[in-house]
This record gives sequence, C-alpha cells and structure tokens, in this order.
Amino acid sequence: MVRVAAVSVGLVAALVLSGCSVPRPLPTPTPTASASAETRGDGVLRIGTLFSMSGDVAGLGAGMVAAVEVAVRDINAAGGVLGRPVETFYRNAGTAAQSRLETAFADLVSRGIDVVMGPADAELAARLVPLATDAGVTLISPATAISPPVDGVFSLIASADAQARAILSAIADGGAESVAIISASDASGLAFDRSARAALADLGVQLASAEQLDAATNPARLAFSVTGSEPDAIILASTSSLAAQNQAVLTALADRGVVGSDLWLTGPALVDYSATLVPGRLEGAQGVRGGASLSDAFALRLRQSDPAVRVTSFAAETYDAVVLAALAAELAGDDSGLSIAAHVREASVDGVPCASFGECVDVLITQTDVNYEGLSGPVSVTEQGSVADGFLSLYRYTAENRADLVGPLVAAGQ
Repeated sequence: MVRVAAVSVGLVAALVLSGCSVPRPLPTPTPTASASAETRGDGVLRIGTLFSMSGDVAGLGAGMVAAVEVAVRDINAAGGVLGRPVETFYRNAGTAAQSRLETAFADLVSRGIDVVMGPADAELAARLVPLATDAGVTLISPATAISPPVDGVFSLIASADAQARAILSAIADGGAESVAIISASDASGLAFDRSARAALADLGVQLASAEQLDAATNPARLAFSVTGSEPDAIILASTSSLAAQNQAVLTALADRGVVGSDLWLTGPALVDYSATLVPGRLEGAQGVRGGASLSDAFALRLRQSDPAVRVTSFAAETYDAVVLAALAAELAGDDSGLSIAAHVREASVDGVPCASFGECVDVLITQTDVNYEGLSGPVSVTEQGSVADGFLSLYRYTAENRADLVGPLVAAGQ
C-alpha cells in the first residue's frame, strides 16, 4: 500500500584512488543460506558506472557520477573495503538507439569490475541485466525500477507498483472517477500499465482507455481515441527514446482540448518541454518521479566533486548503492559480484542501524549485522531486489512548460 502525505491537491507532494588507512579488524558474519563459502574475489572491490553521458537523459549522468566519486572517497577515507581502496571505472552507456552500452560493459568486465551502477534509462537497464547476470557482476540501478525481479540485480527507487499507485491515489483524491493511460510499448511501459490497472481496481477508479505508444504511433489518432473516452485524467508513462513522440502526443492532446491540469507525467516523459512545446500547453500538469530530495550539504559536495553538476536527481540513491555494495563485500568477506549480491539485502535490514559506511564497519567490529539507513531513506532491500520504501517527488508544470519540484512523497513498497 502506498502512503501518501498530503499537500495542496492530495500530495506532499574515480578513476581516482584515495589513500588507504590501517586495515580494520574484519567481522565474522553469521553465514546465510545465500552466502558462498568460496572466496571468488581478488581482494579489491572494483565498481564500474554505466550512466548516459549523452542523449535525452544525459543531464542525470554527471550528478550520478559525482555521487559515486563522493561515496568512494568516503569509503576509502574510512579504510576502504576489506582493508583496500575501492577502484572505480566510468563509462558512457550512450542512448537506447546506440550499441555503446554493450561495448562499454565489455570494457568494464575486462578491467575486473565486480559491481555496476546504472543505467538511468529503463531500456538500457533491460539490455544490461542479462549481460551482468552472465558475467557474474552485481547490477545496482539507482534510477530505474527493474521488473520482473532478477537475481543479482537491485533497484533503489520505488517500484513500478509504488509509482503507479501513488499517481492514481493522487488522481482519486482529486475527485477523478476515470483515467486514460498512455504507456510505452516496452517492458517498463507494460509494467507500469499492469501496475496501474491493479491499483485502479483497488481505488475504485474506472479505466477509460489504455493506449500503447511506440515510434509508429500516430499521435493525432491516439489523442482522438483517448479524448473520445472522456477521461477525467490522463497519464503519460513513456521512455526517453520516444521523446519526439511524447512531445507530439502532448501537442495533439492539447489540440483536442486537454488542459494541463488533467495530465500526469512520469518516467522519462517528465522532462523540460520549454523549448519544444508552445508556452502554456502543460501549465498545471503534474508529474511523479522516483528519487529522494537532497540536502544542501550533499548537493554542495557533489558540486565540489564536479562544478558542472546541475541535475542531482538520483544522486542520493547512487551514493547509497555504492555504500550498500561496499558493506555487502564486508559482510561476505569477499569482493566478487556473486558474493556481494548474496549480501546486499543483509546490509539493509534487521541489523544495528548505521548511517554511513564508516559507522557501519565500526558496528561490524563487534556485531554481525548492520542496517544501513542512507541518504535516500531506510534503503530496506526486499527479497525481490527493490526497496521496501522508496521516495517519490511531485512536480508541477509552469506556464513555460518546465516541471518545478513541489515536494517529496513517500511511497511504501509492496
């Protein structure tokens, strides 16, 4: 069930190695059924990143890379993992229309990486999952919900179920009795559509129509079909590779009389349209995006790492992903991807609460279990590899078609 805090209309809403200190005494964690008795790693935790540094989601990349850099500096300042500094390798995942991802991942594997952070694009994440699984590399996505669950793959943002339920709860709270859903025809879009239908049944809201969007869709015909069902609200849940189609659909809906206040955008469809749509087209439209808000202090640390950082979405989740991987290696006594995957959840639930890598490893000197509570919240990883409680944020579009942050929204996981 999603917990929604009310505001207004129903929502509140590196390649650098740090110095190594004297090794700490290593804990002897209680063995778990999933833990491997065999040490597979070479003693050095190597983390690779695959964020898009070009294309429609490139704005996210710099902030997420900076978050990895800050996290690794903190970990190495606390003595490193298993007494040795963490190593990092940064590569550009490119766009969904390119094959850069596969080449970049192969390069990271050749360098002996144990864990990959990224990507921030759902289509790229879907392509990376089988590659990481085959290579025995743990994949942690700080910005993309992974569906269906895959062993060794983790996501640190609210699941598709939580995001869909949050949006529909807000729509229902606003008095809407029917909704139309426009979703991309890829795996992430289908997951959102499936989750939204389940939430509608629980909330008593009628599904007026459901349309799938792809590169061949005629925006005018789609808008005609959607408005013909006379929904009280319309949700657009699309992908970055359909950026041109998203703009065309929003224009076609406005041409048929849909006003901004009837629209909800989520996922990569929730972007700045100030340069692509007629002013005022989206004014009053609302959107929901996964990810926690940052403290001013952490935002400053990101910009100290990279002064060019402008977008900080998912930076908190990225920092926490690095810390969880490091703690999992400490718990396993091994840095290999398989060992880390077996202990990620253990680092985030049921143990002694701790709020940083240094604090957690201090606990592990005398205790066997920790519960990392990070910058993005409790970070309690479920058996399915998602977070039990993920933050969502509410946005509202201005007359310039820019999405302004309204406030945080906490969504409880399944």
